Amino acid sequence: TNSLTMAWRLFKNLSEEQQRYEKQLIFEHPAFVRLCQQLLRDARRMTRGDLVFSLHALVNLGVPQNTLLVQTLVRVCQEKLNQLDNRCISVLATTLAGMDKDKNVSALQAGLQLLVEQRISSIRDIFILQNLMRCLGKDAPVFLKKKLEMAVVREIDGLTFPNALRMFLALSAMNYCSLPILNLCSKKIQENVHDIPFRQLILVLEACYTLQYRNVKLFSALADYVNSTAYLWDKRQIILFLSACETLAFQPTELLDIFAEKVTEDPDFLNLKNLLIVLRVYSRLNHVPRVQKHLFFETLHSCLNKCLPQISNTELLKAVYSLGILGYLPHRALDELLQKDSKDELALSDDPKEQNTVMLHSVKTCMELDSPSFTKPAFVLTENLSSLVSLNLRKAQEALIELLGDKNMFRQNVQLPYRYHIDFEIRMDSDRKKVLPITATDDHPDSRVQRLAFLFAPVSAFCLGTAHPQGKLAMKKRHLNKLGYHVILIQNKKFQEMKNEDAVEFLKRKIYSNAFSFPEATV
Repeated sequence: TNSLTMAWRLFKNLSEEQQRYEKQLIFEHPAFVRLCQQLLRDARRMTRGDLVFSLHALVNLGVPQNTLLVQTLVRVCQEKLNQLDNRCISVLATTLAGMDKDKNVSALQAGLQLLVEQRISSIRDIFILQNLMRCLGKDAPVFLKKKLEMAVVREIDGLTFPNALRMFLALSAMNYCSLPILNLCSKKIQENVHDIPFRQLILVLEACYTLQYRNVKLFSALADYVNSTAYLWDKRQIILFLSACETLAFQPTELLDIFAEKVTEDPDFLNLKNLLIVLRVYSRLNHVPRVQKHLFFETLHSCLNKCLPQISNTELLKAVYSLGILGYLPHRALDELLQKDSKDELALSDDPKEQNTVMLHSVKTCMELDSPSFTKPAFVLTENLSSLVSLNLRKAQEALIELLGDKNMFRQNVQLPYRYHIDFEIRMDSDRKKVLPITATDDHPDSRVQRLAFLFAPVSAFCLGTAHPQGKLAMKKRHLNKLGYHVILIQNKKFQEMKNEDAVEFLKRKIYSNAFSFPEATV
């Protein structure tokens, strides 16, 4: 057992190429063959520790799982399962997590799960607990996950920073969101953020995504750390970090600005894969650099042009769409995309809601509305979809009726050109002093009438913890502005949490806000 364990310890520190070479030497060595034969003979006479550590070393050295030796050790572990102490249980769980499912492995895993359930109250070691959580994984029954959570909470006062990092990953592997544990781990990570290796930063963010755990303070601390040490990181590492933030809808503003400068200074590192990630991140988070934004877009455009010979149709569509969201039209790439579309090379679905079809429609809308030659129309053809509003807009409807006094003072469920839809529309006179009845303005269209569009958007349409709209919503707002609307974005969740009288007052402030310069406005 000591020989096998030492071989594994030396082996795991080698590079992949060295491991392949050494593995061949080990397997061909006559002493290794004799060692395996002796292990096979003595398996049932071994102590529990030697048994599980031998199996662990063999599996990790790459001895095939279907060999008689590995299958024998697995069966002996089944026979001696009740004799294993907590440490052996932890090592065995780790070993099984790296093995393929077969009849013997599945039986041993089932037995191990029952044993953990019986022993869990006696396990006091945080390291063993988190190892069991990681190895039992997401397939463990909910009641066992709950028991493991309670065992960790019981011992949580002794949680160290390294354990806090591992606990994050253990909960992620088990796909179990325990807020008490995660909040404490987050606090430990924030206190020791400068000691986290880069790979662990990414793993923590990925774990947060898996667990749907959104902690703005934690994300901000990680982003501030990367921001303050950006000169130490490779640009590709920063791309990985920004990509992880984007999946969480978290906008690290300063880091995005710093990285944009790095891109404009040295764009050569942007191969096609990295370019597509950068475009996706900046467009989804709706981030336009505060300095030299035009140069940043031109740089991305130039990189895209270099990639055109090798880019696939879908990648080309995604790239042009991302730049379109940001209000930038890459003419050469756009021309190529439209040529492919005219030749039916994009292979789009007939379903208007299919992702690629939606993206192409958005690109064509951007071409028209974001063109410098586009002028605000004097009249926009609209259509009322339905007199009924969805349940999540009922409160807004009632508040508007109470505020404006009549249903005829606003429209609801309004369909606009370019497939845009607004929840409510209000019209005001040219002096912006009073709200006008919808019927009167429909009968006598007047270009001086001011139109307000209310969009009640879900929290998921905004960057995490902010009122900053994500890319799609920001593009919609920009395009509605081009069509002559003043757009009022409202986070529907917060609106729903208001008392009725507060909701009415909130809408009143929005309609008669100083931002629209309504002097002495009255309804």
